[in-house]
Amino acid sequence: MSVSSTTTGPGVEPAPAPGLDRGDRAPTTLPTEPGAQPARRAWTLVLASLGVFMTALDTLVVANSLPALRASLHADLGDLEWTVNAYNLAFAVALLTGAALGDRYGRKRTYWMGLLGFTLASAAAALSPSVGVLIAARGVQGVASAAIMPMTLTLISEAFPADRRGAAIGLWGGITGLAVALGPVVGGAIVGGISWHWIFWLNVPVGLALVPLSMARLNESFGPRSQLDIVGLVLAAAGFFGITWGLIRSSRVGWDSGQTISALGAGFVLVAAFLVWERRTATPMLSARLFQSRAFNAANGVSFFMYASLFGVLFLMMQFLQTGLGYSPLAAGLRTLPWTGAPMVVAPIAGALADRFGNRPFLVVGLALQAVGLGWIAAIAEPGMSYRWLAVALGVAGVGISLCFPTVANAVVGSVPASEMGVASGTNSSVREIGGVFGIAILASVFAGSGVYTSTRTFVDHFTTAVWIGAAFSAVGILAAAAVPGRHDLTPIPTASTRGQHE
Repeated sequence: MSVSSTTTGPGVEPAPAPGLDRGDRAPTTLPTEPGAQPARRAWTLVLASLGVFMTALDTLVVANSLPALRASLHADLGDLEWTVNAYNLAFAVALLTGAALGDRYGRKRTYWMGLLGFTLASAAAALSPSVGVLIAARGVQGVASAAIMPMTLTLISEAFPADRRGAAIGLWGGITGLAVALGPVVGGAIVGGISWHWIFWLNVPVGLALVPLSMARLNESFGPRSQLDIVGLVLAAAGFFGITWGLIRSSRVGWDSGQTISALGAGFVLVAAFLVWERRTATPMLSARLFQSRAFNAANGVSFFMYASLFGVLFLMMQFLQTGLGYSPLAAGLRTLPWTGAPMVVAPIAGALADRFGNRPFLVVGLALQAVGLGWIAAIAEPGMSYRWLAVALGVAGVGISLCFPTVANAVVGSVPASEMGVASGTNSSVREIGGVFGIAILASVFAGSGVYTSTRTFVDHFTTAVWIGAAFSAVGILAAAAVPGRHDLTPIPTASTRGQHE
């Protein structure tokens, strides 16, 4: 039987029932004073948004520092990929584990421990003497982020009622957009004015402030799973590792390489074994009922193609602005603002309007705009080109991702029962990260070639071809967006208890 998540007052944890340890709490709900609700929601929204802000900022700061890392650490294109993909690989592998740990041991506890781990890993990255150490530290950051990201959406979704959830997630998306906007600018300023090491030192004081505030101000809650599904965790982690490893290696050793084929094949087999196991075990970490929802499946399809397009093009865009157009790191960061700054303004509005009009219109239009904007960039990219029309094209793509950020998250959590929000969010985050790694692998494979860095003309030609592929990913995502149910067509997935009433 499914048990609803439990909530307590700020900073208060209920005593465990006799015979239960901290991980086996009895399903108890304590009354909350009505006057405390607005303050609790405000703290939840602020702290969860700041956590996702820190992780998103770090990803994009690194994207703008790739040329500096290449020069400072004598890294090649493969090393640059790994500074991005080590984070994405670890993130994708650990996301379902992070969501399951939150359900089992407490979402607040998992969140603040993830923040602490991310802060320590950031310090290690800042002190890295070689590209190998930096890649390892980025991997630890990814594992910690897997505990942070799904918890932010779950904490917010649980704190706000369904009719206000879209607006709250819109604000969450807006703050994420602020990180997207500031990342390239902050990275450019730091790399140009100080050194790349300080892009990681920035996380340390922020993390040290968020950890005690989260411990004191967030409510603790638990999911329906009374024990961990160890077999499921191992199968899911190994499967996602195989898939992401194969995608990452493909750009270096080729798609027809034995390494690529065996890693991808083993990954898909293990993921299939994981899904079979989850249908048979008495304590599944991922309910098979989730995949009976058209809304859940379609929203995950949107996430995959949107982030394949976004991450893949972003990986190359900062290099294009610096290598292809000759801008400094700071100037390149500032010139991405029409693209990366749009979510800061548009995402909160889209999230609020989605409560009224549904998620599907925003997803369809958003992906269409991103496809148009990226296709426009591919059509006009030239060495030494004027920035004017590039800025317009970036702005079109920016409005597109702004419409998608909050609404795809809202579609995911709105398609599942409250008790499944944590795992549903973790699943969607895994799909998103695999999509991002897939996009980087495909676009890097298209971009890479002999002499790509020796001639500006060659660089831009390869860049143009790769961006056309990124635009195509967004166009394919429109098909998944069209399958998301409308506002009045959504049928929630029944919980185990409600199913029993109808059997």
